[in-house]
Amino acid sequence: MTGHDPENERRLIELLGTIHRGWRYEARDMPGLPRWWAYRYQPVTPAQHAAGARDVLARTTVHRLAQALGLQDGITHIIRT
Repeated sequence: MTGHDPENERRLIELLGTIHRGWRYEARDMPGLPRWWAYRYQPVTPAQHAAGARDVLARTTVHRLAQALGLQDGITHIIRT
C-alpha cells in the first residue's frame, strides 16, 4: 500500500484541472517512478524552456504536483515568447 487516499487525490486533481487548464494529468503506479504526472497541451517556447518551463512534470504527491504547476505557470506567464 502506498498510503495515498484515492478519493482525496481524485478531488485534488479535478481542482488542479480547473486551476491549471493547460495540462492533462495522469496517475502511475509503477515502482521507482513518481505517482503523478502532468503534460502540457501546448509545448513551451525555447525562451520559456530556457527560463525553466517544462512540457512534462512528475511528482510523488498531488500536493507537490500542485506546487510545481504553480511555478511552471508563473514562468510561462512571465515569458510569453
